Amino acid sequence: MDGLEYSIMGHIVGKDVYRKLGRRLDQSPARTPWTPVFRQLVEELYSPAEAELVVRLPYRPSTLERVARMLKEPETVLRPRIENLCAKGLVVDIWDGREYLYMVSPIVIGFFEFTMMRTGPDLPMARWAELFQSYMFGEKDFLEANFGSGQRVSVMRALPHEEALGEHVEILDYEKASSLIEEHTDFALGLCSCRHEKHHLGYACSTPMETCTSMGSGARFLIRNGFAKSIDKARMRDILARSRDTGLVLSTDNVREDAGFVCHCCACCCNLLRGVRETGYTGVLVTSGFEASVDAARCTGCGLCAKACPVDAIGMEKTEVSSRRLARVGTVCLGCGVCALKCPAGALTLQPRARKVWHPRDSFERIMLQSLERDTFQTFLFDNPQSRTQEFMRALVGGFLKLPPVKRALLSEKLRSRFLDALRRAAG
Repeated sequence: MDGLEYSIMGHIVGKDVYRKLGRRLDQSPARTPWTPVFRQLVEELYSPAEAELVVRLPYRPSTLERVARMLKEPETVLRPRIENLCAKGLVVDIWDGREYLYMVSPIVIGFFEFTMMRTGPDLPMARWAELFQSYMFGEKDFLEANFGSGQRVSVMRALPHEEALGEHVEILDYEKASSLIEEHTDFALGLCSCRHEKHHLGYACSTPMETCTSMGSGARFLIRNGFAKSIDKARMRDILARSRDTGLVLSTDNVREDAGFVCHCCACCCNLLRGVRETGYTGVLVTSGFEASVDAARCTGCGLCAKACPVDAIGMEKTEVSSRRLARVGTVCLGCGVCALKCPAGALTLQPRARKVWHPRDSFERIMLQSLERDTFQTFLFDNPQSRTQEFMRALVGGFLKLPPVKRALLSEKLRSRFLDALRRAAG
């Protein structure tokens, strides 16, 4: 073959590898349906060699020893290749107290955030920002695949500002940003991926770029791979106070135990808030256990709460007996408390929701339930993409779990806890 023929063949092979990569990434807890824009995105982020390796990696977090055994390649050859993928945020390395476990990054929380937290003069940040935004909001496939069927288990949940709680309202530690901070000793601060994305798209935002705070193992991962810098607990407290004073929305892992980050979100840049506000998919960001309540006797009708609400959940309406306007809270309230922080009359407070909001116990539960909702659960049971037998079992079990009665039963409150406990015992 001459040089032109080699170039054509390489192009064809590369395209085939990227299509395989698309199918591989679409089996994550966050679905990534294949579209023309997604092809462009993965071609920008992964070299053909990186795509080929990611396609072959197991679906569950695995040690390097297990990866090497499954791929039939020496650890000494695989280690630098996987570590390079970690440095780009395309693979996550998780320290379990004894050794590292490696897992392919989903799109969120994963290679979107880690890509847009990177900096450097030679990185095509504007191009990446354009492709991410086009995929997530320009096309409908991504949001439809993850939330279009009423899916309720999302990656993140809103945190209430504690200062917005009504008198005598009790709050559990896992819903307090201050308690999440006090549980940890390791902290990291990095660029807000959403705000950095919008910066490269030409948006103007007055909120500081460095507001992405992480804790514990999540912080150590970001620091280790150069996505964030280490900070102390006092700095974490200061950032939390700044977010309260400026009216940013707090959000965190959608888990009750070992939350790994606190995001400080502005309505103009945050993709989660935009998703709730513009698409009608309210499950994009899980609410807190509270909702805003208006004291009509104290409301002056100034409208500051409506302007502050990041998802346009508050409207100003005239009363029946006078022309005075009152704030009215709609059904989309996140329970973040930003409206109450902005109310000069103290007419808004956060009160417990009439219906309890359920949050998964930990990341294991969240990922399992996300996967059940999005029809990818079978990949965690049979996680070797190299095995023809397991490929058959994935198809068989996946078809069974897609049956509406089966899915409803496993996601129901009646069976959910027993099912997850059985999975946890099997995994242990």
